[in-house]
Amino acid sequence: MNKLKKLFALLAIPFCLSASYAQNVKPAVKDALSPGTEVHLNGYLATRLSDDLNNRILAQDVDRLVNAFKPENRTEAHLWQSEFWGKWFTSAALAYKYQPDAKLKAVLDHAVTGLLANQTADGYIGNYAEAHRLEEWDIWGRKYCMLGLMAYYDITKDKKSLQGAIRVADNLIDELNKKDEVIVTKGNYRGMAASSVLEPICLLYNRTGNKKYLDFAQEIVRQWETPQGPHLISKAHTNVADRFPKPKKWYSYEQGQKAYEMMSCYEGLLELYRITGNETYKKAVEDTWANIKKTEIDIVGSGASTEMWFGGKAVENTPINHFQETCVTVTWLKLTEQLLRLTGDAKYADEVEKTYYNALLGSLSNKGASWAKYTPLNGQRLLGSEQCGMGLNCCEASGPRGLFLLPMHMLMETQTGLQVNYFADGTYKLKSPKGQAISLNQHTTYPRSGSIDMDVELSKSEELEIRIRIPSWSKVNKLIVNGEAINDIQPGSYAKIKRTWKTGDKISLQLDMRGRVIQTGTTLQSMAIVRGPIVLARDTRFEGTGIGAYMKPFSDKNGYINLTEVPNNTGDEILVLYKANFLPEANTEKGPAAVSITLCDYASAGNGKEHSFFEVWSQQLFHPQDN
Repeated sequence: MNKLKKLFALLAIPFCLSASYAQNVKPAVKDALSPGTEVHLNGYLATRLSDDLNNRILAQDVDRLVNAFKPENRTEAHLWQSEFWGKWFTSAALAYKYQPDAKLKAVLDHAVTGLLANQTADGYIGNYAEAHRLEEWDIWGRKYCMLGLMAYYDITKDKKSLQGAIRVADNLIDELNKKDEVIVTKGNYRGMAASSVLEPICLLYNRTGNKKYLDFAQEIVRQWETPQGPHLISKAHTNVADRFPKPKKWYSYEQGQKAYEMMSCYEGLLELYRITGNETYKKAVEDTWANIKKTEIDIVGSGASTEMWFGGKAVENTPINHFQETCVTVTWLKLTEQLLRLTGDAKYADEVEKTYYNALLGSLSNKGASWAKYTPLNGQRLLGSEQCGMGLNCCEASGPRGLFLLPMHMLMETQTGLQVNYFADGTYKLKSPKGQAISLNQHTTYPRSGSIDMDVELSKSEELEIRIRIPSWSKVNKLIVNGEAINDIQPGSYAKIKRTWKTGDKISLQLDMRGRVIQTGTTLQSMAIVRGPIVLARDTRFEGTGIGAYMKPFSDKNGYINLTEVPNNTGDEILVLYKANFLPEANTEKGPAAVSITLCDYASAGNGKEHSFFEVWSQQLFHPQDN
């Protein structure tokens, strides 16, 4: 028996949950940040969250998701019905952490009971015919079932759900042992879909302490670097769009550029890094993240065409087919938020904020009931179609996972105090380093305003450090604590205020909300306007039927543009509306006079009651004397 067969033979030994194993494993690497205990939001974000909870998560027919797993439906050979339960459930679990509610809890209970009732005697939960197990999307679906079951366990400590996840994992290991022990040849996209099961396997090890899951996780990563694998570590320095030759068949095993699945694997690798402390794993994720940001992520914080990396940042101002899949947006958000939690680095919070307010919220419509499959930068909002006969598609299931990720990460605990990552009106409750309850209340209309006031509440005064993010785009800032200015504030970092805090202490932050003109392109150039974290867009609702006229934003020498807020008389929900001056195309000797154009936030553009077209990038006239 060769070494690989010996390993899988050991892995296949059944495991039953006992009291001694039902405990969390101490990680080798501790996160820099930990979620707070409670969040109560007001205003714009609170409305978006409430709408999606009521009109998407609670509106879901849970029995329809569960029916896919019933014995009579275990006939599948290539589709992905089995992912929907887990995607929806992990969204609902995040929503419950943000807003614990008896109605939602009953739905979660019903969903888990229904899923476990369809687990087979050998531990399998899925809808694939026995002859096709491990093929196509089968392992991918098992991954999402395990993630959902463990999310329920984390909320309830219900050992039946944890035991259900254990049995799914044990069954997977056993079936791989009986097949050929090679997970990277199963499923799609050089094994990335199947081997993204790394994430729940690591989480299962954390919750059980059973070393066979750690061994399996390390075997998955070893197989990544085999000739058949996706080379996620060795190619971490290679552009994600260029890691493998372009395949003859776009959606195929040979396709190594699949964005969503690739980032899902790296999420799992971060979990393995936390367990082992192996710096190679962390560096591979950080290097890949930096490459994705540099070569793929566009002005609104997402990317990928027809679901693959393709070097999209360089051509984001051109019409792109099936641009910015919402599943890609959500997974980029989740991976970046993981890196923020691990490191506490402000660059990750900057990227999360950009993605959340623009690409993510831009894919949400119909009062939270609908999520777009793709979202262009110039064009129109178009809904996707259902998949696999499930009544929804992958992006409608994924969208809420990104939406409800943010609330518990807006303010987080550190070893020395707390860290303010994002700004929204509300009350945030955390634990201080000495273990006492502390509340920080934010009073703001951000991102409409750059003014954020905060006040502190705690029962006894305590020395601790409060870190406040200063976004990289905010060049002129003012930070005051109890009337005294804090100096040496650096954009793109956290202002650190260490003092003895007491109830009634007040913090005032003023960020730089000037409009900024962004330019992209070489020979053919385009321009866009950004204010704070918000990307602005033209919309035919405000300009009649045509937005095709060539317009140059009227900015100063430093690239700033004057924006004048205007009232919203459309009857549509719009976050911000501004007027700005542009210079139109003209053939007169004296040149054109400036014209005023109305702009709205990207998330609201094209998202009104009436169909409209919108434009983020304004293509500029080509001047041969400048090229």
